[in-house]
This record gives sequence, structure tokens and C-alpha cells, in this order.
Amino acid sequence: MAYPFLWLYEHAWVTLGFAGQGVFMSRMAVQWLAAERRRDAVVPVSFWWLSLLGGLVTLAYAAHNRDPVFVAAQAFGVLVYSRNLMLISQNNRRVAVLSDEPSLCADG
Repeated sequence: MAYPFLWLYEHAWVTLGFAGQGVFMSRMAVQWLAAERRRDAVVPVSFWWLSLLGGLVTLAYAAHNRDPVFVAAQAFGVLVYSRNLMLISQNNRRVAVLSDEPSLCADG
């Protein structure tokens, strides 16, 4: 083999690709456990963080492989996951601000 490090380099990318898919798939287990715990269909914030992390890692793998279909799919997903996390953050700040306001009740 003329380039022994090339083999290691390519295997590292395949390992990274599988790691990204593993993180991405773990989000479903997190969602399932949260839903079972609450006995209701819920999507915890960790689902979106795992989606974003898994999406970014698999996007890097797709870009390395120069696969335009895979890149487009993962890039769109990363946008959606990022936007959902932004909306959750904005909503949490809004709730925190509202809960810090003085009570309008007569007892206070």
C-alpha cells in the first residue's frame, strides 16, 4: 500500500459517519422514553439537540463524500433543528420574563 495513512483516514471518516448516525438515531430512543414516562407524545429538548449534533456530524460526513443529495438533506435538517432550538429558547425566555413580573392578584 503506497499510502498507509489514507486507509486510516478513510476509516476515520466511516467511523465518524456511523457515530453521527448513532447520535441521530439515539434521539428516537430519548423521545420514546420521554413519551412513555409521561404517557403522552412529547418531544423533549434533548431530541432537538441530538438531532442537531447528529445532523452536523452526518453533514460533515456527506460533505467529505461529496454527496450533494445527502448534503442537501442534512443541511435542511440542521436548519430545522436549529430553528426549533431557537424557538424553544425564545419561548423559555418569554416564560421566565412573565414569571418574574409582579403578581396582579389582590393578595400580593
